[in-house]
Order: sequence, then structure tokens, then C-alpha cells
Amino acid sequence: MRLEKNNNEAAFMSKSVFITGASSGLGRQVAGEFAKRGYDLALAARQLDVLHLIKSELEAQHGVRVLVYPLDVSDTGQIRETLTAASAELGKLDIVVANAGLGHDGRIGRIDFANSRQMFEVNVIGACATIDAAITLFKHQGHGQIVAMSSIASWRGLPGSAAYSASKAAVSVYMEALRAETQGKGKSLAVTVIYPGYIDTPMNNKLKHRPFLLSLEEGGKRITDAIVQRRKRAVIPGYPWLLLRPLLQLLPTALIGKLF
Repeated sequence: MRLEKNNNEAAFMSKSVFITGASSGLGRQVAGEFAKRGYDLALAARQLDVLHLIKSELEAQHGVRVLVYPLDVSDTGQIRETLTAASAELGKLDIVVANAGLGHDGRIGRIDFANSRQMFEVNVIGACATIDAAITLFKHQGHGQIVAMSSIASWRGLPGSAAYSASKAAVSVYMEALRAETQGKGKSLAVTVIYPGYIDTPMNNKLKHRPFLLSLEEGGKRITDAIVQRRKRAVIPGYPWLLLRPLLQLLPTALIGKLF
């Protein structure tokens, strides 16, 4: 087990990652993958009791330092405060993963619009507020990597997933704008967008169709690999979705309606 870091030199030598929505699904899995690789963690989610269980598990298994914070990203005022606290406690944050998200299925006019509104507040406003706070922090400390979870659903508006598809498309475009704004920063500032396909998480395990399904374990590993490699964009799994993307975008709307 590694000794607890208690000085600036140790904090500088270590690597640290902050993850929102870390109590379940991909957030929890990616946290575990980073712990395996020796990263110290700052985990944030609404379910603080679950985070404490994850903290105990990861510290015991991997000897890393794990901090936990209660955070509802739809309350944007909390985000900057939480990031600042985590950075101060760990000495710095190398990576911030804007992972928190919701997924409500339903067709327009049938789904409770309150669910759609909540999804935008978390998936778009919460994610963008996390990104904004992270960039401010990274500019101050001189380096960092911001990661946002988009989705292959952002490529095309899908029946029954209008709000979800739109929310993830918004995050993708926001990150593309950020990448353009930070051009010329070299390796000091990295911008990564992850496009998961169907990964076996609680968010989508009730869907009737989950083509090319990836296990949660494999999905978490591949996502973490892409982040560590500081890739600009990563589709998980790359095959066959990278091949299918042009087709999905070109299919007639009538056919999309039949397929989905």
C-alpha cells in the first residue's frame, strides 16, 4: 500500500482524477480502472453513502487515496466549490471527467416533460458547468485534461430518445468549441470526448435493443485507456460504430423510425 501523501512533492508526483456521477455505472467502473493504475481519486455523486463504500473498497484494494463529495451537478453552484476543495486536498487535479448523466426514454408528447427538463439540467447544464469550472482550475494550475461523456446517440436524433440524443449532441458541440478555444496550448491542456455505444449499465439495461453490447468491465477499461492516452475523441467500442456512423447519419428518416 502506498504511503499517504502529505507534502507538495508527493502531490506533484502523483496523478489524480475527479469524476462526477461516480456512484454507479460507467463512473464507478472508470473510477476502479483509474485506481488500478495508481491514480488518486476525487469522486462526486448524490449518493454519498455509496461513495463511502466505493472509497473503502478502492483504498483497500489498490492503496490509493480516495476523496468523496456529495454533488448534484444540476446545482451548478456546488460544482466549482467541490472541484476547488478536491484540488486543494489532493494538491492538484490532472483529469476531470464530466460523467454525471441521466437517461429517460419516451416519445415526444408522451414522456413527462419534467423528465426531459431534468435530463437537460444534468446532461447539459451540469456537464457544461463542470467543464467550465475545470478549465478555470486548469488554467490556474497550468495543465489538465477535461473529459466529457457524450454518446453515439448524439450522432442522430433517435425515436424515443429525443431529449437524450439532443443533450449529448449539445455536450459534443460544447467540447468541440472548447477544443477550438484552447488550440495552441500544446500538451498542457487536453480535451477528450468519449462516445460510448451500448455498454451494460443500469441506465440502459431496460432497452429492448442493445446492438454490439459491451460489458461494463470492458467498456470501463477501454474508456480509461482512451483518457490516459489523451485521445481527442474515442468511440467505445470503435468497431463497428465508426464504420456505421456515416450510414446512421445518411439513413432516411423513415427507415430510422422503423429500426428504432
